[in-house]
Amino acid sequence: QVQLVESGGGLAQPGGSLRLSCTASGFTFSSYAMSWSRQAPGKGLEWVSGIDSDCSDTYYADSLKGRLPISRDKAKNTLNLRMNNLAAEDTALYYCAKELEDRTLQGYYSISYWGSGTLVTVSS
Repeated sequence: QVQLVESGGGLAQPGGSLRLSCTASGFTFSSYAMSWSRQAPGKGLEWVSGIDSDCSDTYYADSLKGRLPISRDKAKNTLNLRMNNLAAEDTALYYCAKELEDRTLQGYYSISYWGSGTLVTVSS
């Protein structure tokens, strides 16, 4: 049974930082690309970042590149998202996702499994 469990969300001040983690189980973690997506209140789903199975390539939404670096730890079966210089518009539910293949397709259309999400709230 594939399981993706996000953690690390919470309340942060504008300009602050958070580190999100996703613990994966039930599949060969090293064989699949992984992604982060988010959904802000009243808005549609937005793809944030993806990383290939071999960690050789990472990809980011243009509006977030350089501010939310993605990484993975194959030994621990975890996917991470470092959130830096947070702003109010970053408030959203953040979802960890397993993609269908070893290379990310840079979108949520190729997702095979979703986590339940972790809430990030940025407010002063």
